[in-house]
Amino acid sequence: MYEAHSIAVIVAHPDDDAYGCAGSIALHEHDPGFRFVLVLATDGAAGQISRGVPATPETLGAWRRVESSNAWKAHGTVPARHEWLGYADGHVAEADFEELVARLQSILEAERPQVVATFGPDGITGHRDHIAIGRAADEAFHRARCVPGPGLRRLVHGAIRASVFERWNTARRRAGAEAWDPGREYHLRPVPDEAIDIEVDTSAVCSRIVAGLLEHRSQREVLIEPGASVRRWERMVSREPAVMAWPPRAAGQPVLADLFEGL
Repeated sequence: MYEAHSIAVIVAHPDDDAYGCAGSIALHEHDPGFRFVLVLATDGAAGQISRGVPATPETLGAWRRVESSNAWKAHGTVPARHEWLGYADGHVAEADFEELVARLQSILEAERPQVVATFGPDGITGHRDHIAIGRAADEAFHRARCVPGPGLRRLVHGAIRASVFERWNTARRRAGAEAWDPGREYHLRPVPDEAIDIEVDTSAVCSRIVAGLLEHRSQREVLIEPGASVRRWERMVSREPAVMAWPPRAAGQPVLADLFEGL
């Protein structure tokens, strides 16, 4: 029996969802019964405010909620469910872990998505909020899949290939910019190439990914280096690598080309 493709993306801040699986979502939006659920732990109220954006530290959270909504409209696939958990930006790790897991488990048991996408232990940037929500999402996934029902067939962690990381760092050094240091919080953390289990070619929809990213105006200077062209941005998002946290990829199995391949 055909099981409709569905995905729940569980991340910490508005714009965390804009990278990593936005292309995969665009590629599957017309699948029969496709459903996309987005869960955000915080509204990003402690984030930076890019030049020219009339938000203040007091209004940034509300501003970023609007940016998140606008970003998915620009992308072209609006979440069927857009859930805000309401934790304080920068303090997710301080939240009661069991409460956070229970809230996520409730959503996963209600939605029963085929795929759950979140952060791995590295948080991609080492951000404590990323690590905390990823850990809680992993636990919620495993608890929810023990409850009989459909879905919950794959848990994936967004990742950056080590080879790509090195290429980006080489370009940064040549441009006189500070290189990414994986030992520092807010700096990118690579995953060994051989640990990548899924890599999706999203070049056909890269313009849609960037259209969504551009709506996160308050964070533009954080998302990409100032002066970078849209074309460069499109090249950067033309592939979406991920680690398959559960079930593990069988030994000898080739890298999958789609989040739903084999399900």
